[in-house]
Amino acid sequence: MKKFVCTALAVCMALSLAACGGSGSGSSAAGGSSAATGSSAAASTGEGGSIKVGLLANTSDANANYGNAVKNGAMLYINEVNAAGGVNGKQIEVVAYDDKGEATEAVTAFNRLLDDGVTAVIGSVLTGTTIAVADESYAVGMPQITASATAPGVTLLDPEDESSGIRENVFRACFIDPFQGEKMAEYAFEKMGVKTAAVIFETGNDYSEGLKNAFVEKCQELGVTVTNEEAYSTGDVDFKAQMTNIAKSAPDVVFSPNYYEDDGKIVTQARQAGYEGTFLGGDGWSGVGPYASAEDLEGTVYCSAYAGDETFESAYEAAYGEKVPNMFAPLGYDAAKLMLAALGAAEDQGLEAGSDEYKAAVIDALKATDGVEGVTGSYKFDEFNNPIKSAAMMQLQNGEEVFTEMF
Repeated sequence: MKKFVCTALAVCMALSLAACGGSGSGSSAAGGSSAATGSSAAASTGEGGSIKVGLLANTSDANANYGNAVKNGAMLYINEVNAAGGVNGKQIEVVAYDDKGEATEAVTAFNRLLDDGVTAVIGSVLTGTTIAVADESYAVGMPQITASATAPGVTLLDPEDESSGIRENVFRACFIDPFQGEKMAEYAFEKMGVKTAAVIFETGNDYSEGLKNAFVEKCQELGVTVTNEEAYSTGDVDFKAQMTNIAKSAPDVVFSPNYYEDDGKIVTQARQAGYEGTFLGGDGWSGVGPYASAEDLEGTVYCSAYAGDETFESAYEAAYGEKVPNMFAPLGYDAAKLMLAALGAAEDQGLEAGSDEYKAAVIDALKATDGVEGVTGSYKFDEFNNPIKSAAMMQLQNGEEVFTEMF
């Protein structure tokens, strides 16, 4: 099998192309937010031609901190590969759309990608949009990998029944929700000696409810008493009533399996309500620093897929002029790496990019992944197309998100 290798010179070339998120002659749609109507800059194809890949991310909504990080991470890797000669001599041409974090927008964007003739899709970013796209991609056999959508329903046909089968074409680079919820309950019990816990979660949010359910179930199994299960609705900014109830119960910890902006508000209002205990969370806490004071966040623990990588972080900062904002950037990088490795396997078979046979070969190659080294770990997929990896435990210390241990 022919391989694509990113030499140091090639990486330097790629970084110069990707600087400040601009598009270069070796890539398209590198960084930044594309318009809802999408963006597609033709790659410099040379004699080898190109392979067209779709990229869906929420780059303009309230959770754009996730979407832009995933997009930048993915484009960083794609730019590196293109600068090094591409995948088996072919450049990767990216067609990017902003799905605005909305399921209907995501489906519309996916249908546009079909019209654009892509042969694989990286995305979406949020759980709800990814599931919406997964329904569509499964129907047409489109290879799809998400960097960050964590609900079991992304790959399972029926998230309540593992025997229902999976969407064979859909993969992820991140942990699933039950894994995170169970992991945090185990950590609280085994490492912190917790005996009581409360939960605050967003109703109707697959991510939040998935982590909450797994955490509560594992707590019950471990003998940890769950004192409160407080709910809130999407868009709420006032959590005083919920946090007052929790403060009265005075649990050892509060598990808040939500996204960083809500988590910041929740912590702030919890302290105002008199709760002094420790907060726990899932990977949605990544990047929470600007949304609450360092004092209020101190000691918070959440699980992450990323423990830090100096080489990646240097490359990212050189490309985009900023530090890695959260773990979603390295997950985007790894998702792109996994997909391009699978594209290379299809290319080795001499198949026509975009054909049904080519797409099937990409799916088969993703399924057979074993030992692809990413910046968040070494990849192999289980029977549900979920990665088998350890979790990095992160703690807020003096306003900084600090890696403490693998657990």
